[in-house]
Amino acid sequence: MSQFEILTKYIPMLHEDHIGEWVIDHENDGTAEHPIQMPFVNYSETVRHFIEDVYTFAEQHQELELTRYREILKENGIESEMNDMENVDISNLNAQCVLALMMGAVRAERFCEGALFNFLKSGAIVKCLERLDCLG
Repeated sequence: MSQFEILTKYIPMLHEDHIGEWVIDHENDGTAEHPIQMPFVNYSETVRHFIEDVYTFAEQHQELELTRYREILKENGIESEMNDMENVDISNLNAQCVLALMMGAVRAERFCEGALFNFLKSGAIVKCLERLDCLG
């Protein structure tokens, strides 16, 4: 069994999953009594479990130093802007860098609603998982 199994098991699941959907408040008018809720992504159960497992993997593999994901990406010539991260050629990246990309995508969601949604919809996350599967 691959050390990345906790993550690569999501390859078929994410292929078939609807990922989630944007929730946009059309019911409130923005008044004090009816403030408009900021749009957010309601992720599928599969995606929520995937996010948990990314954090679990990082916790269980401290030697990979995934809390340093930004530095790891920078050391590999990858800027941490969304477009750069989404369009990286991962075919030659090592496992630590691929995992740092995925951690960056998961962490980006905390700062930019829907960031992870874009990585999932574009197929970038599945490509990372497939690369890990090859390295496994």
